[in-house]
Parts: sequence; C-alpha cells; structure tokens
Amino acid sequence: MIPKYIEHIGIAVKNIESAIKYYESVFGMKCYAIEEVKEQKVKTAFFKVGETKIELLETTDPDGPIGKFIEKKGEGIHHIAFAVDNIQDSLNTIENNGVTLIDRTPRKGAEKLDIAFLHPKSTFGVLTEICEKK
Repeated sequence: MIPKYIEHIGIAVKNIESAIKYYESVFGMKCYAIEEVKEQKVKTAFFKVGETKIELLETTDPDGPIGKFIEKKGEGIHHIAFAVDNIQDSLNTIENNGVTLIDRTPRKGAEKLDIAFLHPKSTFGVLTEICEKK
C-alpha cells in the first residue's frame, strides 16, 4: 500500500468561522466547502493548497472526538490523511504490518470520502487517516 498523496491535514479549532477568516485573510486562501458530519460530531471547512487540503474541524458536541481532543490538547493539528486506491485492502495490509486500527472497516467522512483511522500508539503519535474517493 503506497499512498497516492496527502489528501488533507486536519486541524482542530474552537471556532470554525474565526479560523476560516484567519486562513482567508492571512494566506489569501478561499474556503470552498463547509460540511457537518453528524456521525463524527464535527463541522468541517476546507481549503485547497495544491493537491492537498486543509480541513478545519470544529466540534458540534463537547463529547465528540474533536471536543475531547481540544479539551485534552488544545487547538492544533489533529491528523494527517493519505489518499489510497483501495481503502479496505490498505487497511488489511496496514493491520498485517502490526499497526493497530481504530477503524477495521471504512466509514463515511466529509466530501463523500470513505475513511478509516489508524491508532496513534502505532503511528509514532500521529493520528493517521486513510481515505478513498468513491
């Protein structure tokens, strides 16, 4: 399994509107999509930087994963996501290499991607996501 490219970098923020203004005013980037992913208790906003995206993540529930992350670690980089051709085959290969999976099967994410996370205890402290466009 070789990733095709870095799909996005997820950044946890307390206030998505303030963060959008920051990226638009400081870097001149344009937010092209805002989406709520109810299953993950998160609101997302996206910016394109070449082929890679910046995904801002604001919790919609303090008990959701982003709410807990911000409470524990504060705002900042939450995860890195790699694009793959076949997510289920990639998960099988990754697990066969001794990596602990958070998701054994893909689930739906923002932008109609199938996503799965790898446990940071197995990835040198970096929450890693793999994703596939469907």
